Amino acid sequence: MASTSVSRTVPAPPEQVWALIGGFDSLPDWLPYITGSVALEGGRVRRLTNPDGEIIVERLVAFDEAGRHYSYAILDAPFPVTGYVSTLRVHAVAGRDDVAEVQWSGRFTPDGVTDDEVVDLFAGIYRDGLEALHKTLSA
Repeated sequence: MASTSVSRTVPAPPEQVWALIGGFDSLPDWLPYITGSVALEGGRVRRLTNPDGEIIVERLVAFDEAGRHYSYAILDAPFPVTGYVSTLRVHAVAGRDDVAEVQWSGRFTPDGVTDDEVVDLFAGIYRDGLEALHKTLSA
């Protein structure tokens, strides 16, 4: 099993960041890689569309409103992995009420590729996503 984690400080209080990203169906609001999201099964599953029209289906596996984090598993996606589980988390920054740290991490088993290849793939997705979040919150 491989894993990766990316963190980024963003220019907004944790409560504001969580209000934007904490909804399981909210990825299109801040992540350009996801152009559409349809909530299924009472909001516990999301059917995502990327700019190429590819479909990604994910299931919410844990949600903590007070702790400002959720975890999800990929059910179907065009990625070379199995057993993918990821967590998106918003942290307060000690001594600062005007910024937050966002951490996006995942663990997965490569399927037909090396650990390094999938770690690079998801680290890039997470890094680009957190950069997009930073831009959204800076606007």
